[in-house]
Amino acid sequence: MSIPPVAARSAPPRQATRPVRSRRHRYLPPQHGAWAMLLLPYLTAVCVTGLRWPHLPLLGAWLAGYLFCYYALLAVKTGRTDRVRPQLLLYGAVTAVLVAPVLFARPGILGYAPLYALLVAVNVGYARLRRERALLNDLASVAQSVLMVFVVATVAGVRPAELAAVAVAVGAYLVGTVLYVKTMIRERDSVGYRWASGAYHLAALVVAVAAGWGSAVAGVFALLLLRAALLPGRRLTPVRVGMVELVAALLVFAAVVGHWA
Repeated sequence: MSIPPVAARSAPPRQATRPVRSRRHRYLPPQHGAWAMLLLPYLTAVCVTGLRWPHLPLLGAWLAGYLFCYYALLAVKTGRTDRVRPQLLLYGAVTAVLVAPVLFARPGILGYAPLYALLVAVNVGYARLRRERALLNDLASVAQSVLMVFVVATVAGVRPAELAAVAVAVGAYLVGTVLYVKTMIRERDSVGYRWASGAYHLAALVVAVAAGWGSAVAGVFALLLLRAALLPGRRLTPVRVGMVELVAALLVFAAVVGHWA
């Protein structure tokens, strides 16, 4: 039996059910693409330099530091530090504990602190403006990740300049990913972003060939150019976009390590 129109209008509204966030979801941000950006430079550099024991706590400090910064920036954006205090305390403590042996073994990594502080300041500024998806903010995050290549080199006792080409190759991929993903999701209707992404990927391929990075690396950048030229406009779901980027990151990793290791 149907409810009469008047009765339907006067009936109390149904309470909307709010999903209960699990502990895992409260302590892990829904930024799945960030993990590739964090791990690719680190793993690539470790494979090129060779593993040293300080690299292990460095990885833990790097990941915990990212989580701390994520919730700290969330507090800046919302002005509600109380909502993320448990996460800040947990990840701040973990970062401090893990980075301590690395600093003891390789105090030279403190030289990177001013650069990281400057780049994080960019993130803080955009968080205050609630514009954390701005292109410059994304590029600041990419720079933080690429800088990890040099940190890994310093920890390994290798001159950072020896990994400059590795950092440029990995950074070239990550910057291109920022542009490409924008053409697939947030800027999917922007012709300007599509042209910028295509032109950037073409320039990256030219650099890979001209710099003599090897046929494998050049081949991967050719595939990245095809992906940037052909996939925008196809309305792929974010999950599929992420899967494509996972494959791309693995190809970049294999090609770069194969050439420079």
